[in-house]
Formats: sequence, structure tokens, C-alpha cells
Amino acid sequence: MSFIEPKKKVIEGDTVLLYISINNMHSIKVTPNIVNKNGETIEYTHQTTFGAVKVKSLIGHEYGTKVQLTKGYAYILQMNTDLWTLNLPHRTQILYTPDISMILMQLEINPSSVVIEAGTGSGSLSHYFLRAISSKGHLYTFDFHENRVIQAREEFHEHGYEKFVTVQQRDVCANGFTEELNGKADAVFLDLPAPYKAIEYVTKALKSTGGRFCSFSPCIEQVQHTCLELEKHGFLEIQTIEILQSEHIVKEKHIPIIDLSFVKTKRDENEEKVIKNNEKKPQLPTRKILTTLNTPIQPGHTGYLTFATFLKV
Repeated sequence: MSFIEPKKKVIEGDTVLLYISINNMHSIKVTPNIVNKNGETIEYTHQTTFGAVKVKSLIGHEYGTKVQLTKGYAYILQMNTDLWTLNLPHRTQILYTPDISMILMQLEINPSSVVIEAGTGSGSLSHYFLRAISSKGHLYTFDFHENRVIQAREEFHEHGYEKFVTVQQRDVCANGFTEELNGKADAVFLDLPAPYKAIEYVTKALKSTGGRFCSFSPCIEQVQHTCLELEKHGFLEIQTIEILQSEHIVKEKHIPIIDLSFVKTKRDENEEKVIKNNEKKPQLPTRKILTTLNTPIQPGHTGYLTFATFLKV
């Protein structure tokens, strides 16, 4: 199953998306049989809130086809990087599109970039790196957890990215990146508990012309330590930002129109008559406009992105 090129029909072994609604999607590996908890091989039937579907029945359908569930229907979509991030198996906390888009822009990722990532985790950001560089570039991604490394390597292979990524188990804070990567990277990204411990190794990994750096940290104390280390090692343009989404509600609003055509004496006369007759003041005409309002509840903290530039002298 390749994320790189579009496919027409579902074949056995594909990872597909059953789309029911924007908040109800299911990632399924198309295989006729699975092994249950008792070690028995049984027919694979996937359950949803709108009923079940026999997975083998998906084979041969064209992507985009509407398929019947026992209590409703769904659409078969080809999996891609964006849909994978929304439906991947979580081995760790992951980054989502708002942070990822800023990371890709700030690190100046292009199709020929060589990128080092430490903290592979569930592979969400890794897939975006790979989509951006999967023509001439390469991603070197590290994680200290052996099982996460094995699972990430299998997913990259299944998704058609194996030629563009090298996955290794390594504690980069203690041992740095591998020696063959010295002077090779255009950009380095760290998602680690203590990214400041790896800054020295980042300077060695970046190309002789320098490069861009980014770290993601949920706590401001991590950011403070990282910024101090970046400054100590000669990094420039150090900047920390946080991406917060704010939803705007579109609605119609009526705005009063003040009529200035009346002369003062005339208006006063009208008001006196109204008061004298104990009547209500006439309502001003209004104009209907389309506007936006912020939601009353704003999103909370996500994480801090720290960027910097390193120029080797």
C-alpha cells in the first residue's frame, strides 16, 4: 500500500479508511482473516457504530465507493498522510497538522532535504517529512524504544516510504547521532524530554553551511533550558511560538442605522410628542450583515515550538 501514488482499486493488504463522518473514521488493513485472542483464525469482520462489514468484501472496490454496513453506509478512501495522522495507532502523544505545518515551513523542508528526527514516536510528523522529501531527500529518525522503532519501520515499509527513511534505536541525548550523519543534515527536529542535552550533537549533524533546528516541548522549563543551550552553542534567530486554533462562528447580526437626515429641531419635536403622548420611541431601522464571533471557550495549551538557525564559521 503506497501513500505516494494514487490507486484505483482496493487489493488485499491495503490499509484503507472507512469514512462515515468527519468524526467517525476507521483505519482498516484489508485482510480476509485475523487471529483472535484465543489464537484461532477467523473471518475479519470490522465493527462500527453503524454496523459491521466483512473486510474481504472491500477487495476489488474502487476507492471512493460507497459500501453498505449493516446499519448504514461508509465510503472507502485511500489512506494518505493527513488521514493517517487522524487515525494512526497511538504509541505516544502525536503532533497534528497545525504544529506540523509550521514545522515544515520554518525548517524550510524541500524535496531534496536531509532531515534528522529524534523521537519517532507514533510516526505522525515522520510521515509529513517523508511526503515532503520523498523524491530526492532522506529522513533519519531515532527513538530509544525498541518496539516503537520496529513498528515504525514496518509502517514506513507498508506505506511505500522505505527508500526514503532510516529508522534506528538510539538514545541521542547520551550518544548523539551516528557519525556518518556528521555534517549531513539540512534540518534537525527534536521531540524529547530533554532536548537541550542533544544540542551539541545537533551542531555536528548540520551541514557545513549550517541549517535549521526545531524542538517541541510541552513545558516552559524545557524551553528555557533549550534556549540557553542554543545560545551557548552559537545558534541565531532563536524563537519560541505556540500554535493555538481559534474557531470563528459565522452568523448574521443586525446593526442599527442612525438616520441623520432629521434636523435637530424636528427630532426634538418628535421626541416631545412621543413623551407627551406616552408612546414608545420609534425604533431605528437596522441593516443585516454577516460577521464572525470568537468561541467563548478558547483552546488550551498544546506545546511550544522552538526554532533556531545555526551557521557554521
